[in-house]
Amino acid sequence: MILKKIPSLLLALSLGALLSGCGKTEVPPAGAGGAGAASGKKLKLAFVSNNAATFWTIARSGCESAQKELGNVEVDFRIPSTGSAAEQQQILDDLVAKGVDGIAVSPIDPKNQIDFLNKISAQTLLVCCDSDAADSKRVCYIGTDNFAAGQEAGKLIKEALPNGGKIMVFVGYADAQNSKDRFGGIKKELEGSKIEILDLRTDDTDTVRAQKNAEDTLVKYPDVSMLVGLYSYNGPAILNAVRSAGLAGKVKIVCFDENAETLDGVASGDIYGTVVQQPFQFGKQSITKMAKHLSGDKEALAGGKQIVPTRSLKKNDIAAFQTDLAAILGK
Repeated sequence: MILKKIPSLLLALSLGALLSGCGKTEVPPAGAGGAGAASGKKLKLAFVSNNAATFWTIARSGCESAQKELGNVEVDFRIPSTGSAAEQQQILDDLVAKGVDGIAVSPIDPKNQIDFLNKISAQTLLVCCDSDAADSKRVCYIGTDNFAAGQEAGKLIKEALPNGGKIMVFVGYADAQNSKDRFGGIKKELEGSKIEILDLRTDDTDTVRAQKNAEDTLVKYPDVSMLVGLYSYNGPAILNAVRSAGLAGKVKIVCFDENAETLDGVASGDIYGTVVQQPFQFGKQSITKMAKHLSGDKEALAGGKQIVPTRSLKKNDIAAFQTDLAAILGK
């Protein structure tokens, strides 16, 4: 009787082992779904800016804050020193080769980077931040509603020029999605007003060229009423040009972001106002939500687009804002 039971016992054990094996979840490759979290190892995440502006120093602080709070994440923060799409793509290739689990990037030339970004997204979790590439296979965009931000800037322009006037607009790249959206929002807000947009001048994120563009405009268009900057470094570049020409207070300025020189210019009254984003939250939310997504929380990056609100700052807002910003940066 005992001998007859042995085959049955072996069959039962074999079936048990098989069923046990079927109940196990296969761990995916790190870049495809979070093996780092599953194995207890730290997730390797990266954030890649689109230039070297001080705006990204604040975003970096947000990344560092997320890394500290999460504890199971290592963040590699990269800055393309030349601000070129080619250099940014090389950085992304290098990060993928190093086996990062996820990347947040502000695409420099999203229209022409679609195929490249799709290649990256096939190898690791990809999120766009600040500048979107909506036609790519990125999982989510985290950042400003740049069209709405452009409309905010448009409202400041109308406030500063109640009787109308000519304005020139400056930006790094005309084809970047954030540039197109901001400029589009401004144009929409100014419809029906007496304000004329002369042109949109680009500088490829070259600060020297940005100031030269502003200086040339003041010479070529002596009747220009306002200069408008769409990128963070454009505010200081315009301010320097206007002051050097002895036109501070005469030629109005509206710009974007919280560059220290921009804030000082608003406080002095030489800049009418600036539309500020929340780059600290760009960094913090990108890292935090990528980590949650890779750890199994698929709601963390749900919806494909998550908006971080903006606000307009004028002279009376600056002191309180600078205090809050210093606290964020630990100063």
